[in-house]
Parts: sequence; C-alpha cells; structure tokens
Amino acid sequence: MRTIGYNEPHPLSDASALVDLDLPRPVPSGRDLLVEIKAIAVNPVDTKVRESRPGQNGQPVVLGYDAAGVVAEVGPDVSGFGVGDEVYYAGDITRAGTNSEYHLVDERIVGRKPKSLDFSEAAALPLTAITAWEALFDRLKVKDPVPSGTGTLLIIGGSGGVGSIAVQLARQLTGMTVIATASRPESRAWVTELGAHHVLDHSRPMAPQVEALGLDAPGYVFSTTHTDQHLMDIAELIAPQGRFLLIDDPGELGIMPFKTKAVSIHWEMMFTRSMFQTPDIDEQRKLLNEVADLVDAGRVRTTLSETIEPINAANLRLAHAKIESNKTIGKIVLSGF
Repeated sequence: MRTIGYNEPHPLSDASALVDLDLPRPVPSGRDLLVEIKAIAVNPVDTKVRESRPGQNGQPVVLGYDAAGVVAEVGPDVSGFGVGDEVYYAGDITRAGTNSEYHLVDERIVGRKPKSLDFSEAAALPLTAITAWEALFDRLKVKDPVPSGTGTLLIIGGSGGVGSIAVQLARQLTGMTVIATASRPESRAWVTELGAHHVLDHSRPMAPQVEALGLDAPGYVFSTTHTDQHLMDIAELIAPQGRFLLIDDPGELGIMPFKTKAVSIHWEMMFTRSMFQTPDIDEQRKLLNEVADLVDAGRVRTTLSETIEPINAANLRLAHAKIESNKTIGKIVLSGF
C-alpha cells in the first residue's frame, strides 16, 4: 500500500522529512471504515506534527488530516455506511493519517461527501469546516448574543483555510456583520468574494480600523493565526463581555488585558472529540453532513485554491513548503495516487 511518512522529525530541507513508503493495508474493526483515499488536503497541523513527532516502535509517522474517498471495507459494528459510499472527513490525530492509499477512520467523525463536489474539492473542507463550526457554534456560541448586544464578528486571518470557511458559515447561518482580515490584494479579494462585509489589514493596528467602520465593537473575535502579535489589539477592540477564541499555538498568551472587559476566552481544537472519545463525538459526523447539505444547496463553496497531482512524497513536500510560507489562500489538495 503506497504511503507517505517519515521516521524522525526534520525540516523540509532534509531528504528524509517525507518519503514514499510501502506499508500493509489495514483491516477495519469495531466502528472503523477502511477508506480508499482519492484526495487529501494539507493543513498547518501537518507541518507542525512533522517537525515535532518522531516515529515509535519502529513505525513511521503518517500525516494527513483531511481526506475524501470511497469506503472499501467496514468494521463489524459500523451502522451508518456501506462499501462504495463516498465520504469526507478529517481523521484522528492519535492514529495514522490519510497520506496513504487506504485509511482507517471511526465512522462517527465521517460525513457523506457533498454530491456536487469532486473528491479534490471535497477534501479541502473537513478539518477547516469542523474547526470553524465548533468555534462559532460550540465555543463562541454566536447565536447566543453577548450582553452588550453587538452582533459583529471579527475573523483574523480570513483568507486561510479556517477563515475561508468561517466567513461563509457566519454569513449563511447567522445575521452577524462579518469583518475579516487580509493583508494582500489577492487575499482581500478572496474574503470579499466569500462574503465578508468588511476587510481589515492585520499588518496594521486593527482597533483604529474597526473604529473607522462606525460599527459597534465586535462582540466576537475569532483569531486563526499570529494571535500573540495581535493580542493587545484584540483586547482594545473587543466589546465588553465579548467572547474571544483562538486556534493557533502562541508561545505565550498573557490574558490579563481582557480582565477589565470581562472577556471570555476559548480555545478550539477539532481533534479533542476523537482524541478523548467524548460522549458527543458523533457531532462531527452530523456537522459534516450539514456542511455537505449547505454545499449541495449552493450556500457554501469549497475553499480549494490549488490541486497538485499525484499524491507522492515529492508533491507533499511541495505542499508543505507552500503552507510554511504563510502566504497560501484557501486550501491545497493532492489528488490521486
């Protein structure tokens, strides 16, 4: 079975950072699906894990946390899928990843692939859709107004993978005013096309830009990147009793500036439910199916921006390099072994 992985964490400059491997085809048990992978997407988490996690017990690390494919086999306890079903999902960070011809995944975190998308278009969506959905509706609870009454949402890093889907979900499923940030002409155009009401430049202080819009202070701030650089700006611009969420990994996060405004602070990690086998793990299947319905209804579009063929170590290294440049828009997908 063709697979891409590594044994020791290395920067991309090292030839062994990502290599082509031949591993045994896995066998499903319990509630697992064995999925024949048709397309995979690359996320910042892939590059972070590649730089930090070594292989264990002589087994290589196989990355990949986004996929679309076809169910090839099912475990004995599977009830929601059958052989031949087309699916999309983001996987489980505690198990082998999707950069492989065949992949095992718990059916409770798998959604039916949107019928209107091909496999590459579908593979761009799961991880970012789960992250954005959980952030907006489970953590920030944007449908539950903050006490100040402001219905403005600020998304920092609006043109990235998560930001791109968060803008769409906020526009389609809420009545909020959506402000997104982008620093380049092409990324500003991207988030405007996705539905942002206003676009700010996060390379400059944001609080004065928000004030210049003449809107209420944002009751909700969703930070996808470089949170440590923007922290004081966020504390200044957010509404009293607002809600602030981040998804990145700041080296330090001093939250005292938020005390005087009684701001609640939230962290989103879409792997939590699968990692801890939480009682509500099946919520990820449900939300992926809801996203598929929104896509097929023409209300949400794929955030695919680039497809690379075929799936192999050389092309995966190229995709990782693009992610590490911090200049990507939307999602990069590899298609077909």
